[in-house]
Amino acid sequence: MSPHSDRTRLISSATRRGQGRRPVNPPVERASTMLSDRAAAMRDNADGPTYGLDGGTAARQLRAALADLEGAEGAFIVPSGLAAVTVPLLALTRPGDEVITTDALYGPSRRFLSRYQAARGVTSRFLPADADAETVIAAIGPRTRLVLMESPASLTFEMIDVEAVARACRERGVLSMIDNTWGAGLAFKPLAHGVDVSVQALTKYVSGHSDVLMGGIAVTDSACRRAIADTIEDLGWHVSPDDAWLALRGLRTLPLRYAEQGRSGLIIAEWLQARPEVSRVLYPPLPGSVGHELWTRDFTGAASLMGVVLKGGTEAAGQALLDALSLFGMGYSWGGFESLITHETHQTAYRVYPPALEGELIRLHVGLEDPSDLIADLERGLAAFRAVLTLP
Repeated sequence: MSPHSDRTRLISSATRRGQGRRPVNPPVERASTMLSDRAAAMRDNADGPTYGLDGGTAARQLRAALADLEGAEGAFIVPSGLAAVTVPLLALTRPGDEVITTDALYGPSRRFLSRYQAARGVTSRFLPADADAETVIAAIGPRTRLVLMESPASLTFEMIDVEAVARACRERGVLSMIDNTWGAGLAFKPLAHGVDVSVQALTKYVSGHSDVLMGGIAVTDSACRRAIADTIEDLGWHVSPDDAWLALRGLRTLPLRYAEQGRSGLIIAEWLQARPEVSRVLYPPLPGSVGHELWTRDFTGAASLMGVVLKGGTEAAGQALLDALSLFGMGYSWGGFESLITHETHQTAYRVYPPALEGELIRLHVGLEDPSDLIADLERGLAAFRAVLTLP
């Protein structure tokens, strides 16, 4: 393992010597057919990929950099963040197996378990989003094959003691997996905490520019690695060379963007928490917020995605807040350079155990804009929220 920091290694992998004259960034190789000089070499991977599905130079360098970042023996890239979740689930579960997960699981991941997997004999149990590690461990039964975690969880940002759950899973012969998109493979290292499979939406912080759809899967166990590789091969899923190149470019600056957005995120969270219209800010780095102690113990940095529970309100008032803003874009996803906002109260209705909210639920992603400008924008939004509530 290199003694250098993540920040240095993500760049030094591009500038290392001994490779002759070359560009800093690899070329974009658009190819389906790969040619060989000799018939005997046509199936020999030692000379490089034998077909375009295997990926070109940018894809291989991206996989290597992700494996290094995650501390993995192997890393894979797939066409979306959702695919990063569904591929391991397909690879590692069979009919009759059970998956245990959180009630706050990312919506499309939940849909995949409830619709696609359930129809094929894999059952799922959704535990309360605020279930602690002891509750999760106690739920593991004879049919449990895999425990799927998110920490922080989607929308309501509950934390879980990942290491305790992973250790218990390993003792029981159960696989553990985590969607670590919030931690980006940078602020939290699931594999170092005993997790078998770490996945993230590279669409978000790694790519960082809201112009790529991609997912990453990192593993250390050889059996899991083989099963996931086989599943990707059997499905024929492939990441385009252009997208691999864009994600690799974004990965080089990930630590700087992540740290700066995390600093701005905390400024915004502290300001919101003091506002009379706000009941709670759901942001683990914020002292007093849900999961702060676990975040302090396990994380080395913070994403800039948070939930905001308003004091009362209506759907119309929540929409008025969003409509009054000019700097926060209204759009799904996060992790790019731009600030985004969504109205999420309705999504909690899909849960088995809907959270008790004091009012409307807003989700914020803080981008690279000046936080003082974002605060002024939010002031306008909160004024619009109040105006709707005081109408006769």
